[in-house]
Amino acid sequence: MTAKTCSTIAITCGGTGGHFYPGLSIARRLKAQNRRAVIFLSGRNIPSQSAEAARYGIETVCLPPTPKSRPGMIAALLKGFLSSRRELRKLKPDALLGMGSFASFPAAMAAVTLRVPLFLHDGNARVGKANRILSRFARHLGTAFPAVNGGTVKCPLDSTGMPLRPEITDGETIARAEAITRVNALYQGSLKPDLPTILIFGGSQGAAIFNSVLPAALRQLGELQFQVIHLTGKDKFEEVREVYRDAAFPALLLPSSTEMHLLYQASDLAVCRSGGSTVAELTHFGKAALLIPYPYAAELHQDDNARFYAGTGAAVILQNAGCTPEQASEAIRKLLQQPPDVRPQPSAATDGNIAVIESYLSKA
Repeated sequence: MTAKTCSTIAITCGGTGGHFYPGLSIARRLKAQNRRAVIFLSGRNIPSQSAEAARYGIETVCLPPTPKSRPGMIAALLKGFLSSRRELRKLKPDALLGMGSFASFPAAMAAVTLRVPLFLHDGNARVGKANRILSRFARHLGTAFPAVNGGTVKCPLDSTGMPLRPEITDGETIARAEAITRVNALYQGSLKPDLPTILIFGGSQGAAIFNSVLPAALRQLGELQFQVIHLTGKDKFEEVREVYRDAAFPALLLPSSTEMHLLYQASDLAVCRSGGSTVAELTHFGKAALLIPYPYAAELHQDDNARFYAGTGAAVILQNAGCTPEQASEAIRKLLQQPPDVRPQPSAATDGNIAVIESYLSKA
């Protein structure tokens, strides 16, 4: 039997960008295939996420935002469930895909009650609580990386990969020297193509440990030749520029960048958190990394992601609490002097996750 071609898929996501952007990537791919995707948004970032989806012509259904307080949360989840049922009745999707977090709950449960086939995706090596509960009702759960707690999942489970942004997966593959040249032209930089390049980023807000400890660590590498690209966070640029003012090594400081595919290809080593999308991007480009997991991630799932990547030989893990300039400089020195042999593993996860849904529906 040939795989079913889904004409309409509803995608429920929201909350953090780690759940939203993979869902948006799948929606964009479906749209490029002349199919319909509608994103059901919940959580606390609905306005910004709805605007981001609209940039790509993706339809959204905005559910009641979920407050932090338990009484308010229960009421919002109930309202979201009822709103989702109404919209799903009108939409009549072939399937609903939940991208994890409790922001996905209202639409996922509404789909179950309407007998819309439910599929799940988890962007981390540890399947989250929401997906573990919803797996009782789902046809299949795909994970970005091999699941460390797969035994807690109640439906069929496979590692289907992380749906990455088309800007990452479909961008031009170029040599490192060419990427350096393009970065210099784009940002008026003076990076040198023959120097090892360290890419540092710690999130859109700019984590303090990346903006203070890491520059101090780099100053302890005086005997090594290298250069730095550092994304400071939008509100920390001036502060971090002062930290680097008299640095002996070349440094390109940016508040943020929409050209991460260029920055990855220009770099030899990344120093960053270990969110699911970040680890998947490192894998896609085959980059060595010093990973500093976010210490407040739910169930410490960033630690699991980091252990997955370190297990491939591509990364060293340094815990946030123990990240001193001395320890960070020692780890960076080791990675620069003995670079691991890391090979790119270009991702086909977006199409792969769509194919999983179609495969299951064709057997229904």
